[in-house]
Amino acid sequence: MARPVQFNVHPKPADYKGHISMAEMPDGHMGEGFFATKFSEVVGLARKNSIWPLPFATSCCGIEFMATAAAHYDIGRFGSERMAFTPRQCDLMMVMGTISKKMGPVVKQVYLQMAEPRWVMAVGACASSGGIFDTYSVLQGIDQVVPVDVYVPGCPPRPEAIIDGLLKIQELVGQEQLRRRNSDHYKALLESYGIQ
Repeated sequence: MARPVQFNVHPKPADYKGHISMAEMPDGHMGEGFFATKFSEVVGLARKNSIWPLPFATSCCGIEFMATAAAHYDIGRFGSERMAFTPRQCDLMMVMGTISKKMGPVVKQVYLQMAEPRWVMAVGACASSGGIFDTYSVLQGIDQVVPVDVYVPGCPPRPEAIIDGLLKIQELVGQEQLRRRNSDHYKALLESYGIQ
């Protein structure tokens, strides 16, 4: 007969102080029963903490991203839990792995199908600069077809690096002004990629 297993025979009390981070409220004026702030601050806080990633993985960086989404690293802790494989519902395209020149128009088409505001993260050396594949058939960085907001270095990058890239995207999203997407500078950037 098997001996019953006992867990937590001597449990230690959990110390959560200093281990839990909460979204900080934006700057504003507080009074009894009200809080006033700028609309852009509230929208930035909401967008920052609810990014919906679209994984576009083609090789080994995709495996590292799977580890990032799994239980040990869990990018759901950062508000990016809802991954979708439809561009119309996502606002962050994460391109991971080697992108061939034939695949370039597909990356651009997926980017165009995403609604504004949209952001792009190039994960790994291949998506950032072509990596070790300096050949005629490999795109030397996806910034040749779509504008990239954050580059995550590594071959392949560790899950910690991908999480750091996600935090950089959150920082960028939280500070972005609402009217930036209508600015002449942003329109000129899109026109340089052949996007109206």
